[in-house]
Amino acid sequence: MNQILVTKKLYITPELKRKKKVYKVNFILSVFFLIVLISVYIYAAYDRDKAEAMSQDILASAEAEQQDNTVADSDILIAVLNDTTDDGTEAPVVTPTSNSNKNANKTKQQSQSGYTYVTDGKITIPKLGIEYGILDGETDSEAETEELLKMSPVKFHGPDINTVGNYCIVGHNYRNSRFFSKVPTLVNGDIIQITDFANNSTVEYEVYDKYTVVPEDVSCTSQNTDGRTEITLITCTDDSSQRWIIKARAI
Repeated sequence: MNQILVTKKLYITPELKRKKKVYKVNFILSVFFLIVLISVYIYAAYDRDKAEAMSQDILASAEAEQQDNTVADSDILIAVLNDTTDDGTEAPVVTPTSNSNKNANKTKQQSQSGYTYVTDGKITIPKLGIEYGILDGETDSEAETEELLKMSPVKFHGPDINTVGNYCIVGHNYRNSRFFSKVPTLVNGDIIQITDFANNSTVEYEVYDKYTVVPEDVSCTSQNTDGRTEITLITCTDDSSQRWIIKARAI
């Protein structure tokens, strides 16, 4: 028996046209948003690399200035072999001069937005392999702090560096190895070194406490240290909902 093959003609209905159009639009939008996300990620990575490079430039500049000041502060000793001159008069006494006051004056710098700051010192955490300058803004305003945080860790509150009290330092958590991203991995007993550029001295601090708080809780900045010299490191949790607090005490 002969079979008759009948090919059914496919009719494109208005509903099918609409679905195809919707699919095409959704596909184009998906590709567009994917490109945007990739671009944002690349820009963020570039921004973090730029911030890291800027921070290291600031530190290198501050260390070079500190080295120059150290050389300038070296007293020149003049030995007077005879206490009288050839004509029998008393030889003048030469007293070495000191530039210690100059060493205490830190050079002021300006950010791209015009905020004035100095590099107060340097924080080194051997366990994490990080070393950054500590910036200290002129006004301590929120906008100034946010601007300086893009460049390096910032003094948030407290006394002069390496003195009695609670010297508080805040830094960004970029969720990588930059700035204070790895600070939350510190544990009790870890060592943090703080260098004061004004007098070329370094103090070692030992971590003794670590906890999280809500952003509004600033009790960690209290200066009630019972006469001890302490530091507090502050950074965001990975989801930015809370703040990591790392407390350390001078050894």
